[in-house]
Amino acid sequence: MARIAVIGAGMGALACAARLAVAGHRVAVYERTETYGGAVRRFERAGFGFDTGPGLLTLPAVWRDLFVKTGKEPLESRVELVQVDPSARHVFGDSTEVSLPNASRAGVVSALDESLGSGTGQRWGDFLVRAREAWDRTRRPLLEEPLWPDWRVLAEREPYPAVPHKRLLRTRRAGTLAEVAAWELRDPRLAALLEGHALAYGLDPRLAPASAAVLPYMEHAFGTWYVRGGMRELARAVYERCLARRVEFVFGAEVVRVLEKDGGAAGVELAGGEVVEADFVVAPGTLAARGEGEPAPQGGLPSRLTVLLALRGGRPPGTAHRTVVHTRDREGELESLFGTAPGVPERPTVTVLRPDDPALVPDGDHEAVTLSAVVPAGAEIREEHVEALLSMTERAVPGLRDRVLWREVRTPADVAAETGAAGGAVPAPALAGAGGRLLHPGNSTGLRGLFTAGGWSHPGGGLPHAGMSGALVAGLIVEGPEFRGSQ
Repeated sequence: MARIAVIGAGMGALACAARLAVAGHRVAVYERTETYGGAVRRFERAGFGFDTGPGLLTLPAVWRDLFVKTGKEPLESRVELVQVDPSARHVFGDSTEVSLPNASRAGVVSALDESLGSGTGQRWGDFLVRAREAWDRTRRPLLEEPLWPDWRVLAEREPYPAVPHKRLLRTRRAGTLAEVAAWELRDPRLAALLEGHALAYGLDPRLAPASAAVLPYMEHAFGTWYVRGGMRELARAVYERCLARRVEFVFGAEVVRVLEKDGGAAGVELAGGEVVEADFVVAPGTLAARGEGEPAPQGGLPSRLTVLLALRGGRPPGTAHRTVVHTRDREGELESLFGTAPGVPERPTVTVLRPDDPALVPDGDHEAVTLSAVVPAGAEIREEHVEALLSMTERAVPGLRDRVLWREVRTPADVAAETGAAGGAVPAPALAGAGGRLLHPGNSTGLRGLFTAGGWSHPGGGLPHAGMSGALVAGLIVEGPEFRGSQ
């Protein structure tokens, strides 16, 4: 039985701690804040409840596997999972809109043809077939296995298939997601639909590799899910699973240094000077030493601006859980976010979450709504930025301002305070291609016995990927460096 110190109580760390405890190790988690969950938090006031981090879940199989492997019981015995249908309502810059069914290719094709015009559905359906090929090629190395020692192969090979362009005698291969949209989808609304998936993760579609096609494919193939009571309920369930497996938690304990002895990790030092000995240390990816030649940690990533709205009046029947209101000026938005002088866009793309969940409102005569947009990490948020989100949302929710009882604004500084990420930056999932720029450093490090779990290490950000990082680290500690992932 080894002594294992886990730094931070984010979702990847919790997933790792539970698996290690089941394997018979003595695990202690040291969290600098007073609660668990990392970015998966909840804000409550006057009978209203809001998720302040992720609001929806893809790839629930990652968390189902955790509960089976750590207790031989289904995840659904601890939380209620609800498939969101429609998956999303999209309001485009020209005011056309479409609601896309959840996990139904035929339904999506039909909805697009009906709302955007004949042929748009077929083009999107053909794109999903190619996206599946990219997913099949990258699923194991970028989600289910530790980062390959020869990771540069993933950096150099673009897994998205080449598509012949009719105007040329040769095959023209899309190198970026924006090129996929321009060459294959050939409709600005389909382009917005595709590029919006990259933007939601803080990626510039003009630079994101074509392999980013896997992002919309994951939602399409595995569905979009909501946890009844809010996503914080998932964090609660995982935390309680850790407690049941006798993981120790020490809150308000900031780790300032990983101790080294004889060339390996030997424990951690806390801010108060206390030294905790350990045989292994699991740390966030931003904290750990890197091995020679590993991908560099990503930097300069965008953050989130979130506005929580308590509304008078109940949720209208038939309201979509998620609505994406696309900007009318996509190039202007991208230049604001990713240009030489990043700033908050004047009219950003806004995601509107309106869950049908009585647990989040004081009664049926009120509604809890969450607005969010991508902003630069470290951005200073002003009232005009909040007003821009409200104005964009009114395109999809007429009369919104008249219903507002109160609002709460969450800025990149709030994200930084909760997660410890510089500027409140939010990591994206690892992607192949792009010269390795969107790969994350491996879970093993340059210091023997020190491993990394969470969104800033392989396989990257997002709830499914964070959960898999925990599984990979547990496998590397329990089985050793020969561990090659789940079979």
